[in-house]
Amino acid sequence: MQHLVFVYGTLRQGECNHHYLVNSQLLGHFDTPPEYTLYDLGPYPALVEGRNVISGEVYLVDEETLAKLDELEDVPVEYRRESIETTFGRAWIYVYQESDHLDTIIESGDWCQRV
Repeated sequence: MQHLVFVYGTLRQGECNHHYLVNSQLLGHFDTPPEYTLYDLGPYPALVEGRNVISGEVYLVDEETLAKLDELEDVPVEYRRESIETTFGRAWIYVYQESDHLDTIIESGDWCQRV
């Protein structure tokens, strides 16, 4: 079975965990509706409910890759998987669950433009 996944941080092209998606198909760029906020946790971002547009990429992944992504994102402990509507269809998105210690907002909503 194939799944769509929206990635917004270290899984994006050029980022440190992109190798997880080496056998997956990039469908394209997508910006979410203004329903989230992106925080900088240092080595990776945290996406929570909010009012900003988040930039990312949508990939077509297989079951094995989705299971590896769930493990990377520590589902269901640190992140949970939700679905959102994209221009490519419904996709999984990883939402951060520990919102009590978030400080640094990425105002642009784009992890790749954080510096």
